[in-house]
Amino acid sequence: MNAPAPRTVAAAHDGPAPPGKAGALARYVGAATLARSADGGGVVAVVLLVTATGGPGWVAGLLGACITFPHLFGPFLARSLDVARDGRTVLSLACVAHGATLAAAVLLHPHVPTALTALLLIATGLTGPLLTGGISSRLPAIAGPGQVAQRRAQGWDVATYGLGGTIGPSIVAVVSGWSTPTVAALVLAAATVVAAVLVRLLPHAPPPAAAGVVPRPLATLKIIATTGALRRTLYLTMVVAASVAVLPIAAVASTDRFGIAPSTAGLLTAVYGVGNLAGSVAVMVRPLRGDADRALPVLALAVAVALAGVALAPTVWVAATAYTLAGVLNAFFFATTLAARSEYAPPAARGQTFVWVGALKITAGSTGTAAAGAVIAHAVHLPAALGAVVISAAAGAAVLDRRHQTRSGR
Repeated sequence: MNAPAPRTVAAAHDGPAPPGKAGALARYVGAATLARSADGGGVVAVVLLVTATGGPGWVAGLLGACITFPHLFGPFLARSLDVARDGRTVLSLACVAHGATLAAAVLLHPHVPTALTALLLIATGLTGPLLTGGISSRLPAIAGPGQVAQRRAQGWDVATYGLGGTIGPSIVAVVSGWSTPTVAALVLAAATVVAAVLVRLLPHAPPPAAAGVVPRPLATLKIIATTGALRRTLYLTMVVAASVAVLPIAAVASTDRFGIAPSTAGLLTAVYGVGNLAGSVAVMVRPLRGDADRALPVLALAVAVALAGVALAPTVWVAATAYTLAGVLNAFFFATTLAARSEYAPPAARGQTFVWVGALKITAGSTGTAAAGAVIAHAVHLPAALGAVVISAAAGAAVLDRRHQTRSGR
């Protein structure tokens, strides 16, 4: 079927800004950063807690997976965003539930069977997609109707993901060193409560449609699969996420290749994060224009070129440059996927669309990390090289997909 035409959020020029837009956007950035810091740091806190209490490595890995794996089921909770009278209530409750179950899990862990801790962490993980893609679905109503305003706000959103992924683990590291991993996890839990308050202070947006016309989760996934622009957004998002997820593994494995200290591997990962943050700032300052569907394959190819640079880098300085460039380009790509989700998703299923793509992106990233660990023993450059090849193939498929859709009129 034809991709739906971009709606008011994709207007060529900015319309009137909603009253108090700057303040609402600031509250959004605060809420999103706090929520995503908790989501990003939870696994690290749990793994450190198990290790600190003398638990075996397999228990640490299992409990960490209890937070990440349930993200795949998040879309089955996301319909509540599209049918609720006030989606802020759903998101606030999700934030509180995330913090409460995480706090209960770490406080009870030394005193209860591991299975109970696992169940609590699974409940934590189920709310994770609402703290990521769910919160992002609120952004179009805050940013205003114009394309420039939307794209600039999406740059802020990309920054909150990057900050959350950096601040959360950093809080855990610092607080664990000063006190204990349990206290670190409780700090993250408290952050979600603050996020819940900030979410409630966001502008109210009425439900996009009557509950009876909001599709079920699997029906929403079918809409994504049969709507050309959303379908291409989904598989390009998943492929790029799986490919860039190899970078931390590649950085650690490259120490022998470049003859550098193991600690330098952390710097390579850090410059990727710096590049990602710089890219999101660039989108804020100069928002990307034009058709998101047309831009995605081009930006995906640009990320592939950066990964090829990582694979082929002859020195650590060239590698650092490639890591930085990969971070910048992935920020551009991610911001454009947010634009595509916002502009092409049916209003009645926008919240579910954001969460579906976000959940499958996280799943793909985990798969990419696991695959990198499996193949890197054969050649240090192989994960990044394979990532570049797979992204290039997906980008080519997206171009052909779009052309076929245009010619067939479907």
